[in-house]
Amino acid sequence: MPIDSTALSSLSATLDDRTSRLGHLAAGGDEEDEERGELLEIERQLQIAGRRLDKLVRRATRRA
Repeated sequence: MPIDSTALSSLSATLDDRTSRLGHLAAGGDEEDEERGELLEIERQLQIAGRRLDKLVRRATRRA
């Protein structure tokens, strides 16, 4: 069953938006704040996931 590239693209855009919002929250925190560090790590992991999802979208689009 082929992967729905349109649905993946939509999910990718949503993930990018959420990652950006998380980054803005982290940027507003105190540099020594433990929660800020956690937010930055979560943002980093989401950026990695976003890149992987983008790669999958490109592959799925080429096959369509």
